[in-house]
Amino acid sequence: MSKPDLSSRHFQRKISKFCELRIAPIASKRSTNAIEAYFIKLIADRMVPPLLNGRFDWTEISHACRLGEDLTGDLKKQIRIALDAILRWLGAPPVADDVRSPRQTSRSHGSGQREAAHTTRKAQFGDEGFRAQPAFVERGPEPKHISPFPEPLFEASTDPAAFQDALVYQMRRFGESYWQLYRAVIRLGETFDDKTLLSWIQGERVPRSVASYDILARIERRYRLPAGYFKAKLPHQARSLHGHDLSDITPAERRRIAWHLPDDFSSLPFSKREEILDWVRRVIISGSTDYRRYQAAASKQRYAIRFPGVTYGGGALSPRTSSLIANANNNTAETLEDPDLLSGVVDAPPRLAMEMADLIRFKTSTLTAIGFQRNGVWGEETAAQKIEHLGLMFGALAASPAGVVKGRGVPLSQLTFGLLIFPGVWDWYLQWRERRRGFYTKWEEDMLMVAQALTRAEVGWIRQHPELLKNVRPIDGLIAPEEIAYAQRDWHAACDAFHRHAANRSKEIQRVMRVHRDPFEPIMCVLEAESPLAEYRKITDEILNRMPDENRYPRAAAEAVRSFLLLRLGMHLGLRQKNLRQLRVCPRGHFPTSERRLEDMKCGELRWSDREQGWEVLVPSVAFKNAGSSFFGQKPFRLILPDLLDLYKYLEAYIDRHRGVLLGPAKDPGTLFVKTVKTNSVDAAYNAATFYEAWRTVIQRYGIYNPYTGRGAVKGLLPHGPHNVRDILATHILKQTGSYEQASYAIQDTPDVVQQHYGRFLPQDKAALAARILNQVWEAA
Repeated sequence: MSKPDLSSRHFQRKISKFCELRIAPIASKRSTNAIEAYFIKLIADRMVPPLLNGRFDWTEISHACRLGEDLTGDLKKQIRIALDAILRWLGAPPVADDVRSPRQTSRSHGSGQREAAHTTRKAQFGDEGFRAQPAFVERGPEPKHISPFPEPLFEASTDPAAFQDALVYQMRRFGESYWQLYRAVIRLGETFDDKTLLSWIQGERVPRSVASYDILARIERRYRLPAGYFKAKLPHQARSLHGHDLSDITPAERRRIAWHLPDDFSSLPFSKREEILDWVRRVIISGSTDYRRYQAAASKQRYAIRFPGVTYGGGALSPRTSSLIANANNNTAETLEDPDLLSGVVDAPPRLAMEMADLIRFKTSTLTAIGFQRNGVWGEETAAQKIEHLGLMFGALAASPAGVVKGRGVPLSQLTFGLLIFPGVWDWYLQWRERRRGFYTKWEEDMLMVAQALTRAEVGWIRQHPELLKNVRPIDGLIAPEEIAYAQRDWHAACDAFHRHAANRSKEIQRVMRVHRDPFEPIMCVLEAESPLAEYRKITDEILNRMPDENRYPRAAAEAVRSFLLLRLGMHLGLRQKNLRQLRVCPRGHFPTSERRLEDMKCGELRWSDREQGWEVLVPSVAFKNAGSSFFGQKPFRLILPDLLDLYKYLEAYIDRHRGVLLGPAKDPGTLFVKTVKTNSVDAAYNAATFYEAWRTVIQRYGIYNPYTGRGAVKGLLPHGPHNVRDILATHILKQTGSYEQASYAIQDTPDVVQQHYGRFLPQDKAALAARILNQVWEAA
């Protein structure tokens, strides 16, 4: 079938739909069918509707549709709309308007009275006498001719920057009102409201939907403007569009995906849309590494034991945990034996929660309880990590063998830390993890180190709590009755035997373990660049290019400035995510926090330095993970931020205005970076997970180059967190200087650590550095 035939069939369907929506409600079924058939015949034969003196010949049209007295004023208006559309489709010039407006109708009321008077005079004086009388013919103004491509009244001498100003200026160039423009660009059957166009012109609203962007494109074509002329002037370039055809996608995923779809997504072929969706899901949303794919699949299999009542950092316990401990002896958690609960994440039974709370209190309290010994103290992050990892182990033991997790099916009432001194339990868990992942990793080795620490002589927590054995029951294939009896006879000997077993297993796993997650893979395209830092800095330029109008979108502008400062401070400071997340702020003119107080809080502060006349970052050494490193020498980290590329401008705007917009009515946590507070927000401060997601979102929206939209700064980049910026800084200095020592200064560490972990220093870069020095001899000659 030829393209004209396809166009004709498509337009006939539109006309039929129009008749159903607009003609049928005001005409009889017979008249509706006749009018629809007449329209279809005009389209099929490509005929211009009958005209008389430059206007539609309504007598001929009424006769062709056999309307007679059914041709009311309302019906005439609707038919006129369809005939205008047919003329535009045929490419014929528009016809003058002969349907009276309400104003003209009110005028015609007086004309009717005059016509009655004329009839009376005609009866009195006859035809000759009547013709001698002056005739009163009152007509409204001729409607302006609508050209598909009007000529400008004057050449463009300016290019307004604001969207509203540009639209008004172009309409004035072509001498059109908003109604004339509306009639020229809106097609038959479309429900686009003319008041929407008027709101754009008046500056009350801006285009936000896919349909609105389509109208903008038509206006650009009509005025022969460059494609995207109006879109480039919109005040919020980073905003996602409404109205994409995503009906088969859940609302939550739709919100994430909409950011990364091209404006014309809904008009693309189905295969192209599927290609774009697959790319967005694979590259931007999840990240296309082997580890990301494994992580996405594993996250759908929920099996952990959760300890919601356990807190840490000083040994305090929440009221929920205290209640669990108080009732532990009276409640054996038999009510939690429902098999359905064994396939998902469940709260720990009271006895297990009590044991976990005691372990956390033992490892985090300032002073050890009388009668106990320990070696080392857990910080807040370490305690949270151990709770999570031990919860995963207990969850695997409790998960149903028949489910997707394929756990061991141990009843929840039998879970206890006393299980952790039996080699069979650990061997099953290690092999279970190996089956799920396909190989052993450092994760299993770390878990065995925890087991050794818990059972170490004199200082191990399990070693000092032999009463844990009272809750252990035999488990077929894991714990034999004889093993329990042996541990009851000699608890310390049983702990020694397991400690040796765990040490041997750790050595065996070290020989075969593999790296599943390459931390450099998401940023490899940046590390391989000649100047990694300059390549990564492109993301901050992209943020500024798409910065929303602060006056119109204060919250969106605040979020964009926060994103900009996240990356800029990360690149200047090279701090770990914990130190950057907990960095406090002292507004200019306020008294800064004392260094002693910052040491107590174990966090740094951004403050104004009158002596240096710049913004200073001060972080006490105790706040760092490697506080004992020779890099610090027990002295604080102190750095004056450079006022480069408007850093101070955006930093001061964020502190003075944007940060307050993000906080809203919430309590100020005192940190520099705060979340966007919403109605369901509990705390404005970031935690480790939300800070990671905030950084990852910035990379998704501004960092990853999207070939389908043209947005994004770096080709080949994948989603990643804040820690990768340290890899970029270290690699950049290594590429420029070849010095591991200088690279260590950028990330507050030692040269050995940089050489071992952070320096992806390729051989060709070493050769290039050497050649650059040697070539100076030839250049001097």
